[in-house]
Parts: sequence; structure tokens; C-alpha cells
Amino acid sequence: MRYKNVCVEAVVHRLPPDVVTSDDIERQLAPVYERLNLPFGRLQLMTGIQERRFFDRGTLPGQVSVQAANDAVEASGVPREKFGALIHGSVCRDQMEPATAAGVHAGAGLPDDSLVMDVSNACLGLLNGMLVVADLIELGRISAGVIVGTETGRGLVEGTIDSLLKDKTLTRKSIKSAFASLTIGSGSAAIVLCHSSLSQTAHNLVGGAFLSDTSRHDLCAGGVAADIHGDSRPRMETDSEGLLRAGIALAERTWKKMKHEVSWTNDDVDRVFTHQVGKQHRALLLEKLQLAPHLDFPTVERFGNTGAAALPMALAMGLEQNPPAAGTKLAMLGIGSGLNSVMLGIECGTGR
Repeated sequence: MRYKNVCVEAVVHRLPPDVVTSDDIERQLAPVYERLNLPFGRLQLMTGIQERRFFDRGTLPGQVSVQAANDAVEASGVPREKFGALIHGSVCRDQMEPATAAGVHAGAGLPDDSLVMDVSNACLGLLNGMLVVADLIELGRISAGVIVGTETGRGLVEGTIDSLLKDKTLTRKSIKSAFASLTIGSGSAAIVLCHSSLSQTAHNLVGGAFLSDTSRHDLCAGGVAADIHGDSRPRMETDSEGLLRAGIALAERTWKKMKHEVSWTNDDVDRVFTHQVGKQHRALLLEKLQLAPHLDFPTVERFGNTGAAALPMALAMGLEQNPPAAGTKLAMLGIGSGLNSVMLGIECGTGR
């Protein structure tokens, strides 16, 4: 998969206002920890996550995504009339129907002749959205598009805490499947892609690769089961160890394919941006891909696992804090439950 005419023109992020530490969560779970004789500090020790953030209760993903999309469009400098697509790619959506993208498109004031839709694929929705928009640009069907998504993880975390407190049958073994839910945070990101003829950055999306291992689709599952939990907040069941092993194995295969597709070697890569899950996942991923840890830009310690927004948020913050020099090669390494992996390469230009 190669692109000749697609540029990454803007990447932005928005952070929630409410900070919740891992210690805060464990204090709420004190009765469970004491009954099961679990050591306090376990959550941060195992994941590296010190804190995560949440939007105010009642905030809909689309409300934040409108702001992020407008931020990205304005930052890109691409005229609004040039946009031909808006894709909403987060796990969280405002409702089942219509697409959250519809309200975001209206709020962003983009042209009526735009492709407008949600793309849902666990933690890969925004990267999958990038593929859709990049293909449309490369085919000459549109000149520019914006991919946006907002994850609102408060309901999942607070619902999980309530369920654990109420479950008197809980054991040290059975609590493990709920542990990953406590790592979730919230955040928003948006990316503008455009045809190279419109670009002022000349940050070329050179291409990438994708692979799947759907035989492991049952390692992580989430949804709403009001009849079981008594409320409409989502819950997740995750085999964290199995997901770690299977996800890294898929990432190894995808990285090999990606390097072949774009004619890169490990030595060509200057910086990497990974899906942010936890310190163990990050360390093992970089080890197996034979990438030096200093190339990565970790954010999970401060923001937790922000789902499909995690990698784009890291990319936005990394580029903002350390603007890349011309010729810098960036690798985006995405993995999502299902299992799916998408990896993309960007070669930064000099701008115009």
C-alpha cells in the first residue's frame, strides 16, 4: 500500500478537564482489595498509568469531536470547500443512529458533497478512517478529508467499579478480566489529510500495511448489558495476557509487511507512535519490533488507554512538542482487539 499524493496536513487533540488517578480508583475499590487481599498500588505498578482524564458527565462524543474537527480544519489551512469527507472513528458514539459523523459534519460546516460516516473498529477506527480518506484522495475523488474521534471512558470505568463492589462472588482470578477496564481514559483527536497540491507541510503519507487475526476476536469484548448490571453503562471483559501475546505477534507480522510495502528498514525510522495500553505492552512491542524505546512518545502514564484516540493523540502531542525536521520518518503502529493491526508511515517535508 503506497500513496504518492496524500499529505498529513494537521493533527490535533483535545484533553478532558477531570483528572482521576489510579490511587483514586483503588480507594474506591478498597472493600474489594481488602476482601481479596490485593496490594494497593497494583494498578499503577502493573500498567504504569498514574492518571487518566474524563469529560464532564453527560458529555457526548460528538460534542467534543465538533471542536476537534474544527481545530484540525483551521490548523490545516485548507479551505472548507475543499473537504470531501468527514469520518468519525472512535469506539464511543452519540447513538446507534444516525452516524455521529453526521452531527460533527454539520457542526464543522463542511460541504454537502462530502462522504460522511462512522468507522468503528475498536482502537483502530481513526487509522482505518485515514485509510479510507487517503484512498479517496489518491483516487482523485476528493481533495481533503478530516478523521476525528472522541472517547468518553468515564462510564466504563465508573460502571466497572460499581460492578466490582457489588459482586460478592468475585475472586482474585475472576477480577482479572475487568482489570483492563480500569486503565481506560478519555480524549479526542482529529487528523486532516489532503492532496499534495494543497499541502503547506509536505508531510507525505507514504503508505503502510494492515493485517488481521480474527481467530482471536474473543479476547476482548465490550458492550451494554443493562439486564445484568442494572444500568446502561458499558462493561468489558478482557483476557489481558492473551491479548498482549496475540496482539504483539500480529504487530510483528504487520511491521514486517509495512517495511516491505514502503521500502523502509528499522534504521530508517526516526520516531514511532504506538497504541497506548500500558508499560508492559509498550516495552514488549518495541522489543519484538526491534525499535529503541527512545523513539517512542509514550502518553499512557498521564492519560490511560484512550482507545481509538490514543495513537493520534500521541502523534499530535509529539509533533507539537518536537516539530519534525525535513526528512524525518514517522511510524504509526496501531493494534486493536479483533485482532487487527494498521501501520502507517509519514515522511516529513520542509513545508512551503
